[in-house]
Amino acid sequence: MDRRRRILDAAAAAFHEKGFHGVGVDEIGVRAGLSGPSLYRHISGKDEILATLLDEAMDELLGATAPAQADPADDLERALRHHIRFAQRRADLVTLYQREIRSLVEPWRTAFRTRRAEYARRWAALFARRYPSLPATVTTELSQAALGTIFSIPTWPAPVRDDEGVAPVVLTLILDGAAGVASAY
Repeated sequence: MDRRRRILDAAAAAFHEKGFHGVGVDEIGVRAGLSGPSLYRHISGKDEILATLLDEAMDELLGATAPAQADPADDLERALRHHIRFAQRRADLVTLYQREIRSLVEPWRTAFRTRRAEYARRWAALFARRYPSLPATVTTELSQAALGTIFSIPTWPAPVRDDEGVAPVVLTLILDGAAGVASAY
C-alpha cells in the first residue's frame, strides 16, 4: 500500500475513534508508520486529509446515483443497495461525514457543498423517476428520509450493523414506505 493511502486509512480510523479535533498529525503519522515530518511530504495536513476522505466517499456515492438501469424501480433499488452496503462497509467514513463536515475549511468546503447538492439532486431524481406522479418536494423528502435511514446504520451496534440481513430489512423499509407515500397521491 502506498504511503498516501496508509495516511488516509490511518486518519479515517483515528477520526472515527476520536473525532477530527481529537487527533493530531503526529498520531496519524504514527498510525501510518511515518514520522510527523515525513507525513507532510505526502499531504499538507489534517484539513487536506479530511477533504480527501470526504471526496473519496462522495466519489463512490455520486457514482452510484447515476442512472444505470432502464427500469426506474430496479435503478432505485440498485442505488439503495449500494448505499446500504457502503454504510455497513465504511461506517468510519459515514460517521466522519456526519460528525466532521462542519470542520471542512476552504478551499475544500465550497467544492464539497456543490458536490453534496448534486448528490441530493440525484437522489431526488431517482425517486422522481420511480414515482413520477409525486410532487418534487415529496421526492426530495423521500430521498432524504431514505438517506437518513441508511446513514444511521453506522451508529447501530456492530453485530446488528454487520449482519447480512440488514440490507433486505432496510431496503424493504424504504421501498415499502415510499410506495405507501406514493399511494397517497
